[in-house]
Amino acid sequence: MEEEARTSPLIENGFLLPGENDGYTEHFSSTITSMLVFSTTVAVCGSYVFGNSVGYSSPAETGIVDDLGLNMAEYSIFGSILTIGAMIGAVASGRIADIIGRRGAMVVSETFCILGWLAIIFAKDAFWLDLGRFSLGCGIGLLSYVVPVYIAEIAPKNIRGAFTSLNQVMIGLGKALTFLVGSLVNWRILAIIGIIPCLVQLLCLCFIPESPRWLAKIGHIREFESSLQRLRGNGTDISQEAADIEEYTVYVCENSEDGIFKLFQRKYAYSLIVGVGLMVFQEFGGLNGFAFYTSTIFDSAGFSSTIGTIAASVTQIIMTTLGALLIDKLGRRLLLMISAVGTCLGCVLTGLSFFFQDLHMVREDVTSVLVLLGVLLYLGSFEFGMGGIPWIIMSEIFPINIKGSAGSLVNLVSWIGSWVIAYTFNFLFEWSSAGTFIIYGGISIAGVVFIAKLVPETKGRTLEEIQASITK
Repeated sequence: MEEEARTSPLIENGFLLPGENDGYTEHFSSTITSMLVFSTTVAVCGSYVFGNSVGYSSPAETGIVDDLGLNMAEYSIFGSILTIGAMIGAVASGRIADIIGRRGAMVVSETFCILGWLAIIFAKDAFWLDLGRFSLGCGIGLLSYVVPVYIAEIAPKNIRGAFTSLNQVMIGLGKALTFLVGSLVNWRILAIIGIIPCLVQLLCLCFIPESPRWLAKIGHIREFESSLQRLRGNGTDISQEAADIEEYTVYVCENSEDGIFKLFQRKYAYSLIVGVGLMVFQEFGGLNGFAFYTSTIFDSAGFSSTIGTIAASVTQIIMTTLGALLIDKLGRRLLLMISAVGTCLGCVLTGLSFFFQDLHMVREDVTSVLVLLGVLLYLGSFEFGMGGIPWIIMSEIFPINIKGSAGSLVNLVSWIGSWVIAYTFNFLFEWSSAGTFIIYGGISIAGVVFIAKLVPETKGRTLEEIQASITK
């Protein structure tokens, strides 16, 4: 690459100038190559593993309890210890991805997942079941960070949202297929099937390039340019895109320090508030109340849990796919706001169904239909935006020098919220079934205000433009 190509007009006093360079960078903004598609497909195999692991405990419950003689308390530990492992994986995720790279982090995560599935397959008692489930949690805690980050770092700006949204599509697909297959095979066979996508990703990681932005960060310029060229195609001129990435990466690394305590500086405050805030509203809006206890909600309202769960799985896949198709057309903020409003309405409908049921104000068939509409509206709306877009924005807003530490913090907040809602749901539901969903609805409304006031629109901008404008 010639020296003059490395002097980008996009940086002034260390900051990119978004808005002035759209035509200048248009030549590399729309490149879709077979290598880009293949690399994204390999990465989202990890997303499928995530959904598969989360969805396993529901269809496997009856078989495990019958075969190993577990009581409900023991099985509850088995189900919930996944979240504990994910917290540990989340804490280490950013650091691992920064030290050994995005591909290396995916190798580590799939190793944990494979060991976890093997422990479950050969388990003879609760100890090995719990150990396997804990190992799975560590693996998916790492995957939940590194997959969207890797895709965001390799995709061109105009299709980054759609490509990164495939992460949530595959999570939903993993959960849905695990539920359906789990109704046909026993729990050990289901665990054996769970190893397959892990092995597929592990083998295919050898054939995809490392994230060019990570290579630029660690100073491997030749490998950085080679990786970017493979992703954009051999006949594509990458000189300007490479210059922009390299110049900005050098600037932020020379003028900043990494580390968890370095996050809490004024220049990073806005991005941290946005990243952490989105995860808080994503989880505390009641996701795991609806997702983990779908059958309980339907049964309590007098609706068939089997029909309801299948309808919920289909709805989630459809809405996740629709969101992925629209994200680069309508933008992140609009989809997030529509999603948050929809989850609020879903909470209200579900809460009203139990309110009417408690007061015997309407017939039972009316309340059961109302709860079905509420659950489907909540889960569908969630997958439309709040399910995947917070992870996309998290992968976009943090500069490369703090992405590891910031990603670990945001990931940890997400998993803590996941555990809190999963743990408290039964207590809240016993206290007041209607009140539980009204609380979740109130949090969702607060999320709408938060999104409207604070969350930036990142559609159609390079990562360097986004990060520079935020930290400036």
